Amino acid sequence: MPESRTNLNPEPKTSSPYFIGLLLRYSTFGAAILILLAGLLLVSWWLIVIGGLAVALGIYDLIQSKHAILSNYPVAGHIRYVLEDFRPEIRQYLLEDDKEQVPFSRQQRALVYQRAKNVSDTNAFGTLDNLYTHGKEWFLQSTISAPLENKDFRIMVGGERCQQPHDMSVFNISAMSFGSLSANAIMALNQGAKLGGFTHDTGEGAISPYHRKFGGDLIWELGTGYFGCRDNDGNFDPQSFAEKAIDPQVKMIEIKLSQGAKPGKGGVLPSSKITQEIADTRQVPTGQDCISPSSHTAFSTPRELVAFWQQLRDLSGGKPVGFKLCVGQPWQFMAIVKAMIETDNYPDFIVIDGAEGGTGAAPVEFMDNVGMPMVEGFLLVHNTLVGAGIRDKIKLGVSGKIVSGFDIARMIALGADWCNSARGFMFAVGCIQSRSCHTNTCPTGVATQDPYRQKALDVPSKAERVASFHKNTLKSLASIVGAVGLQHPSQLQPYHIARRLDDGQIKLLSKFFYFADKGALLDHSARADVFNQMWVMASPDSFLANNDALIAYNKDSRDKGKETGAPTEHSAGYNSEHLTNLTDGGRLIGNVNNTIRDFPPASD
Repeated sequence: MPESRTNLNPEPKTSSPYFIGLLLRYSTFGAAILILLAGLLLVSWWLIVIGGLAVALGIYDLIQSKHAILSNYPVAGHIRYVLEDFRPEIRQYLLEDDKEQVPFSRQQRALVYQRAKNVSDTNAFGTLDNLYTHGKEWFLQSTISAPLENKDFRIMVGGERCQQPHDMSVFNISAMSFGSLSANAIMALNQGAKLGGFTHDTGEGAISPYHRKFGGDLIWELGTGYFGCRDNDGNFDPQSFAEKAIDPQVKMIEIKLSQGAKPGKGGVLPSSKITQEIADTRQVPTGQDCISPSSHTAFSTPRELVAFWQQLRDLSGGKPVGFKLCVGQPWQFMAIVKAMIETDNYPDFIVIDGAEGGTGAAPVEFMDNVGMPMVEGFLLVHNTLVGAGIRDKIKLGVSGKIVSGFDIARMIALGADWCNSARGFMFAVGCIQSRSCHTNTCPTGVATQDPYRQKALDVPSKAERVASFHKNTLKSLASIVGAVGLQHPSQLQPYHIARRLDDGQIKLLSKFFYFADKGALLDHSARADVFNQMWVMASPDSFLANNDALIAYNKDSRDKGKETGAPTEHSAGYNSEHLTNLTDGGRLIGNVNNTIRDFPPASD
């Protein structure tokens, strides 16, 4: 270890350390002066220009006071800022490992590019994955596997109150707004959706002329700003909504409660990206940031939310209406479920957006530390609906880092009905993950309003790539479904996937995750008592937690010895030592409260 790190008073290695340091600090500036002098002596104009500019830069660095690095290292200090600006590109092209996810690995991006371009997506010489690392998952193939002829997997979305159900693919384009994405990117995505027969979510930025040009099926997302159907005060305008929602191209309506990248914060489209077209589309003024509030003004309670989606259903002519959320406080979602049951009015679908999502910019704290990840969020929604006995009434979609056939198959096996992808389709239209979506300087023209940058994105060829990516991803999904010995992804179950745990054990996902029993919440008999507790905290009349109900529930449990159906160490006849020695132990690892279930019967 260097002496400077172990000795608080190291002896200088030279008699004049300050002088040497001074030379090193100003050596680049000195070299610039020498170049300028050489140019003057040799009458070389190119040396004079280079040296003169460098000397002028050095003088500026010395007199400025904003950057200490430039004051101490004139001219040379700029190298740091250049390298810092190009750090993502340097990592991506020179240093990044094929499996390193930042946030998508090179292998994931390459897979999308290959499938979008209709080139071979096979690799040689074995997997790059460590199959023995904890967390590794794999499908259990069947000895009666067979290739599937039908690869266009579809589902029907629409409940009892829906008059125009929508037949949609199990893989669709997730919400991305015009404004966040360029006009050319929107056109390429929508034309690709039209060619491939799948559905394109508009994002909350309203339906633009570019969504309409090629006629691809649309899900109209209604965010907190009610863009495209708002009055002068930014509130929901029923008449404006009805005029647009009855368009045959609009197949479903999606109320955005929150989004994965920044749940609970709303959104901002910088004024630098707001063109006159965007302002007209969103019905907002130019010259100022376009703000999406953090919450809705059209409703403030779960019951009012139910009434709102019924209003949208009526105004749209009976089209499927649902909502999207990144799960936050579980009792708030359960409050919505209670409101559904009491009013006997159910959304046609719910989309669960994972906190790992996000195609635009968001504060780091929100991206890293706010909102529930996709799998946990989905399972909470799925288990709540099962526990409430209404899962069959509502279709569930998911979104969050889904780009491959395995990604889709895994989520459908856990209980989802369909999957959405945003960044996967961005890759298909040319995104290179430069992570400059919010700067208006996207190098590929995908996430910019710069007319010259987006002109480079050729709509017809990129639309073909969007359709090809969708087709080849479903082909991959079909291969997995066939290998498991099934005919449709909806037949996949959690027990078709195995997972390696931290201690080397292997568990089926049906044992790894908690899955509720049908109707268990209605009589507070969920095996995971935390579900019972959150359920009693939920009120259909408020999004706030009913803590008095929770206190009463816990008191009742203590006083009456409430049996929730979840065996304990004592009721199952096992002590701690026995539990430790069990091979499986029945422990539901990964469950919200590590509930124990499925014990073998107690022995004498």
